[in-house]
Amino acid sequence: MLGGGLLPGTLAVVYGATGIGKTHLGLTFAHHGRSADGAPGLVFDMNGRGDSQQHHEYAQRLFDWPLGRWTHAVTPMADPYPPDGQMQAYYSDAFPWVGKVRDYQVATPDGVELDWGWKAAYNRALYTVRPFFYFHVAGGSRRVTVDGVEPMNVPAEAIQFFLFDELYRKVIHRDAETLGMEICLPVWKHREFIDAHPYDHRAITTLLLVTTEETRIEDLLGRKTEAGDLGAVANTILVMGSERVGTRVGRFLCVVKHRGSAMSDEIAEYRIGERGIELS
Repeated sequence: MLGGGLLPGTLAVVYGATGIGKTHLGLTFAHHGRSADGAPGLVFDMNGRGDSQQHHEYAQRLFDWPLGRWTHAVTPMADPYPPDGQMQAYYSDAFPWVGKVRDYQVATPDGVELDWGWKAAYNRALYTVRPFFYFHVAGGSRRVTVDGVEPMNVPAEAIQFFLFDELYRKVIHRDAETLGMEICLPVWKHREFIDAHPYDHRAITTLLLVTTEETRIEDLLGRKTEAGDLGAVANTILVMGSERVGTRVGRFLCVVKHRGSAMSDEIAEYRIGERGIELS
């Protein structure tokens, strides 16, 4: 359907209601990195209400993949290198914030700004998030699945969209040497490691899974792009929705946008079986 798959280095956004199979698709994409890239992709869960997507259970059942949780944090001047086991931890849930940006703002004489207490918590989270991406990508990972983004009528108002934009621009697509020097301090002490692990951030492909209030495939195909919606800048957009088929409810997948290569205009039915998503 995508004329050869997602293009390396691009952003793809998948829209669909909860339970439609987005997490199965995202895990399949990440796990396929083991054979396609030589290392599994990363799973970054932005769901602030616990792992309701059941990433660990699905990964184990579908691929026999023990999806370990990354906990290693690197504070300034601390030993940056991951301890034993963390390089097999391809899952992180270090961003627990949901709701609207204004929930994390305070009034000032000049208007509003992000609360200093929240900014301090966010910076502490980055001590975990930046090493998670840097060391795994330096080790060969080239795929990122971002899950847990909740429905929001105006995406520009959502804290999760703000956080993803920051993550995408300042971590995932940050120059490898620059990111390495920001994490591995003092730089002179770790220069040999940084120089020995270059990577091209433009080759990292990101799949963003966004939950919608719309459930029907027809409604998703007619969905408008709102202010701040990341689908406006994505290279690829897929929608996953349901429709009544006789006496049952069918699941359907469609590619809405795909720049750079051929794409199918087919609306394809799929099922979720023991091995994940299977096209009918």
